[in-house]
Amino acid sequence: MSGAAKELVVIDVKPGVAMESQSGIAQLWPKIYGAIVRAADRRVAAIIMHPASNFMGHYLLEPLAQVGITALGLNSRYANNDSQLLMERVIQDLGAGVAWLRAQGYRKVVLIGNSGGAALAAFYQAQSERLTATHNVVGDPTGLAPGDLHPVDGIALTAAHPGRSRLFAEWLDPSVIDERDAFSADPALSMFNPANGPPFAADWLARYRAAQVARNQRIEAWARAQLGFVRALPHGVRDMAFVIYRTGADPRHLDPTLDPNDRPPGTTIWGDPRALNYGANNIGRYTTITSYLSQWAPSSPADGPDNLARARGPVLLIEHSADASVVPVMNRAWAEAAGERLTRHILKGGTHYLAGQPELVAETVEVIRAWAERV
Repeated sequence: MSGAAKELVVIDVKPGVAMESQSGIAQLWPKIYGAIVRAADRRVAAIIMHPASNFMGHYLLEPLAQVGITALGLNSRYANNDSQLLMERVIQDLGAGVAWLRAQGYRKVVLIGNSGGAALAAFYQAQSERLTATHNVVGDPTGLAPGDLHPVDGIALTAAHPGRSRLFAEWLDPSVIDERDAFSADPALSMFNPANGPPFAADWLARYRAAQVARNQRIEAWARAQLGFVRALPHGVRDMAFVIYRTGADPRHLDPTLDPNDRPPGTTIWGDPRALNYGANNIGRYTTITSYLSQWAPSSPADGPDNLARARGPVLLIEHSADASVVPVMNRAWAEAAGERLTRHILKGGTHYLAGQPELVAETVEVIRAWAERV
């Protein structure tokens, strides 16, 4: 058993685009930071990383080390601020972490894609095997080179969101009338209008989902047109910030009969659905055009299941049965993408974060340990 304490890890990474950070130090000498808990030997190491969340305090770090897996909770350069996040830059950061562990002598490196880190892990592995993201969706060079991305030996997915663009599409509030008005709403398309449900009728849901697609397409079309306008200006501006209101309106948040699992009704992993949707901060709320196109837009290259289907190597999928955010249809998408490479485990009663569920944390760790031994 490991009694080791966390150690700070500091890794140099390549500079990003101009004004990616307001800190000159971070821009000129960029580094990423992590916390590592070392196991007794150096056979197996795992990286737990999210595009923007700080995973240096992740709940799996110490438990994994206790069962013989060195665990590195690694942050991207966008920790706690995804307003200018580029998914292509995040996989470059993850690649620096993989290379660092290989240089430390670990023979086997796996990625643990937890929550929003799942699609990141899949995007990374697909690009490490065949690099196509040399340019982003608007044609800008990403600076990625094959040497930046080293394939890992396997991917473990836990409470796995299928990707930022897919989550954004399914949570986008289609009742918004005016993109400049946070509270404008068409009552016929509002999931918070009691006249519409819950429960929500199938025909109303079909109209709702179609309207979500339409709003999403309008936002992307506007973003691309606006980027063209901005870049045509004579003063060299390359990007523009904007706000996307009401990005937390999935009818499944209110109606547990839709994609049913063991989740409690009428809530999200962050609390009240209405407060989440109308609040000042939620997914995709503050962004730039290029960041939106990289991570939230339909054309984002970082869709989880799509990338997993293109990648090789073993996959472990741990499904949290009481997850209020990751519902069964999402797990099915992951499973179909992995195909015969898949090992699947259901964590009965597991909530999204496993908060207050130490026995399920222990079960998760044991499942990962047994799977990693076979990888």
